[in-house]
Amino acid sequence: MARKPGPEPSLRSQWLGKILRDLRKSKGYNLNEAADFIQRDGTMLSRYENGEYPIRRSDVIALLTFYGVSDESVRAGVMQLCDDMWRTDWWDPYAEEYTRDFINVPWLESRADQICEYQALVLHGLLQTTAYAEAVIHNAEKHSATDEQMARWLELRVERQRVLTRDEPVPFKAVLEEHVLRRPMGSAQVMRNQLEHLLEIGQLGNAELRIMPTRYGPHSGHLGSFTLFRMPYQLSSVAYVESLGGGLYIESPRVERFEGAWEDLWKGALNHEQSNALIKAVLKET
Repeated sequence: MARKPGPEPSLRSQWLGKILRDLRKSKGYNLNEAADFIQRDGTMLSRYENGEYPIRRSDVIALLTFYGVSDESVRAGVMQLCDDMWRTDWWDPYAEEYTRDFINVPWLESRADQICEYQALVLHGLLQTTAYAEAVIHNAEKHSATDEQMARWLELRVERQRVLTRDEPVPFKAVLEEHVLRRPMGSAQVMRNQLEHLLEIGQLGNAELRIMPTRYGPHSGHLGSFTLFRMPYQLSSVAYVESLGGGLYIESPRVERFEGAWEDLWKGALNHEQSNALIKAVLKET
């Protein structure tokens, strides 16, 4: 079957649709009135608003005008989201190899105002050295993927890390359980290099890593690892949870529970200096 032109429905198109729906309702227009203005029918506009189909840039501009949106910062935020929806970015060649629920992650990482990460089992992908990432991917996928597929996944993981070191890096915070530092992934040398890499990342002005000591508990992370993306403009924060069954995105109002859990974890973890000292101690043991 031939692939339809244009981007697939995504988190971006769903968010854009919600913003346009909220603007329409705030002005008291029904679907048919707004659809007539852009020379569409109400059913098509409904699909745009539900994120089922990506909306054209010209239609977004027309709707913003129809809804009386004159604030340039608001218009710029909406148009940025629209452009992101249609733009082909570096991660798109990987889309065929990942489920749609994951391929939104690189976009979220690239656009977030802040990334907050809690990991209870392994290091987050943005923190992994190439050798550590290779060990994680191989152990997880060796029975279900080819060497070529695993090589592509490793390539994507390494590419994603550029958000931490680009010209305008994303602010990144992470809370890691102490046993994550001690769980072997690959050889002892791989682990030594990985721990040294964590210390280097901790020196970046935009990144702060904190360790949750094993002695501290119970705490709000008992249900498992998660990533919290704090987004710009009118976009709500988004929590992402990954499992064997796929990825799950949680938005407002349920995301507030993750916000509360994150604050508890951040306060309960060792501070920056204490965390560095613990990483160095584990490094000596490795």
